[in-house]
Amino acid sequence: MTVTIAIAGKGGTGKTTIAGLLIKQLRERGRGPILAIDADPASNLNAVLGLPLDRTVGDIREDTSDKARAGLLEAGIAKQDLLDYEINANIVEGDGVDLLAMGRPEGPGCYCAANTMLRTIVDRISASYDIVVIDNEAGLEHLSRRTTRDVDVLLVISDPSVRGLTTAGRIVDLVAELKTQVGVHYLIINRVVGRVAPRLMDVVRQRGLNLVATIPGDETIARLDAEGRPVIEAPDDNEVAELLRPVVDEILSQTRREALCADHR
Repeated sequence: MTVTIAIAGKGGTGKTTIAGLLIKQLRERGRGPILAIDADPASNLNAVLGLPLDRTVGDIREDTSDKARAGLLEAGIAKQDLLDYEINANIVEGDGVDLLAMGRPEGPGCYCAANTMLRTIVDRISASYDIVVIDNEAGLEHLSRRTTRDVDVLLVISDPSVRGLTTAGRIVDLVAELKTQVGVHYLIINRVVGRVAPRLMDVVRQRGLNLVATIPGDETIARLDAEGRPVIEAPDDNEVAELLRPVVDEILSQTRREALCADHR
């Protein structure tokens, strides 16, 4: 059974860094194969993971649509089959983790049919992996477009601010409003200096957020990021890595419980 972990939050909270470090720990625990889906149009997850990236799904969709409009598709080949082939051919293979970058959500024209095809293809690809980690774009748009669907764990990342935590609360509320199937949601407050202020803890409680960890700013990770080096090169005894270990334990134990419940239904 594939376990899907989606990571969300407002911009600038360190979502992609957390996604990369989470993938690193899952890989080190022998969980896999892992599919990392970069659903942020900025497409930075490859840099965090130290993987190359030449084409995104958005690029493939644009190229295929251009060929279709120009009548350049080979006779007898369905557009969905071509998209399927191209996307599979452009999955970046790494050590225990493969990467699929979504790129731009849409181009200048209407891509409703193409995007439906893409969701079908990505769903099929995901089923071949033990774990799928989705690094979502910032904000709420991906939720309102229902591109985050049916996940086992929603990990919401916030900075230590009322605005960040309010956005985190809205994300959780919107998931419920859209009836998106989410097994459990957790909150990580990232880049904390000292202790989390009582006012912020009040917001966490008022919003019904399930706080699982507070992570401080880290000089090693900041330096790797500034130098353009993969963040997963951070040593295993790094403070952020240490604090994320119980988060990974909780995620894996939660998904095991869900699997057992599913088996007994």
